[in-house]
Amino acid sequence: MGKIIIDKERCKGCGLCAHFCPKKCIVIADEINQKGYKPAAFDKEDACIGCAICATMCPDVCIEVYK
Repeated sequence: MGKIIIDKERCKGCGLCAHFCPKKCIVIADEINQKGYKPAAFDKEDACIGCAICATMCPDVCIEVYK
């Protein structure tokens, strides 16, 4: 099992991490961060495999992946 941590204040909600996640563990949140964006959120913690595709795709380097 994997675990990811998303820096919600740096995230601009582009959705690339959510789009490329093979297990669809990431969604775009309804809440708004301090910059006015809806950031990504880790949704399905039990499904994450720790592949790090989300972190690789993130243009703002907002995601840390742990196995």
